[in-house]
Amino acid sequence: MKPLDVGVFLCSTAIEDPFESATKLHELGINNTQIGPLPPSFYTDENADRLKAHLADLGITPTTLFVGFPGESYASMAAVKETVGLVVPDKLEERVAIMQQAIDFTARLGAPRVALHVGFVPIDPDDPIYVSLVEVIQEIADACAEQGLGLSLETGQETAEELLEFIHAVDRPNLGINFDPANLILYGKDRPIEALEMVRDWVVSCHCKDGVWPTVEGELGSEMPLGEGQVDIPAFVAKLKDIGYQGPLTIEREAGDDRIGDILRAKALLERLRG
Repeated sequence: MKPLDVGVFLCSTAIEDPFESATKLHELGINNTQIGPLPPSFYTDENADRLKAHLADLGITPTTLFVGFPGESYASMAAVKETVGLVVPDKLEERVAIMQQAIDFTARLGAPRVALHVGFVPIDPDDPIYVSLVEVIQEIADACAEQGLGLSLETGQETAEELLEFIHAVDRPNLGINFDPANLILYGKDRPIEALEMVRDWVVSCHCKDGVWPTVEGELGSEMPLGEGQVDIPAFVAKLKDIGYQGPLTIEREAGDDRIGDILRAKALLERLRG
C-alpha cells in the first residue's frame, strides 16, 4: 500500500457479511480498507484469523477497525446524543468491554488502529461526564498501547478546537484523529478545510465523504456522493497533501441507492485529485 492509496470503508458496500464485502472491494480494485462496525459477537480469535487470511488472499490491507455499539442510532441529532459512543451512562460498562474485545480482535487481525465515535463530548471540561470520559479514553488508549495499537477519534460531534482540547486532556501518545470532513458539515459543527489545518498534527486517517449543511435546526445534514456536497473535495485532498498526510484516502458511503456506483465514481475522482 502506497501513500494516498484509495481505500473503502468496508460497510460502504452495503453487504453485511464482511467476507463478501471484502471480496467486492477486491473486484472494485481496492487494496485497503477500514473494517466495521461489526457485531460484538464477531470479535473472536477464529473470525480474526479467518478475516486476516481472507484479506491477505485478496491483497487488501486492513488499516483500522472501526467500533460501533449495539443500540446506537444516527437517525437524528437527538438520537446521536442519546445513544452514540461512550457518553451513555447506563451503557458505559458494556461498551468499554466491547472496546476491549475489539482491541484484542484488531491486534490478532493485524490492523494498526482502532477507531470510534466517542459521542457528544461536553463543552465544559469540569462537567463530570467530561472528566469521566477523559479517564475512560485514557484507559482504552492504554489498552491499545499494550497491544501496539493506536486509537483514533472520529470527527463530527465537536468543533476542531473542542476536539483538540479533549485530546490534550487525554494526553496519550497513541491517540489520533480519523478526520471525516463531511461529519463536521452534517453535524453543523465546523468548516472542514479550516478544521483540518487546526488538527493537522493528530490526523492519522481520513474518510472521504461529502455532505450538505443542515437546513432544519436540530436535524443532521444530508450525505451526498463524493464531489457533490459542500466539503470541496479538491480542496480537501489538496490540504491533506499540504499537511503531509501519508495515509489512505478511505471512501465512506453510507447512503444512496447506487453505493457501488458512487464508490467507483469517488475512486476515479480521488485518483485524479491525488495526482
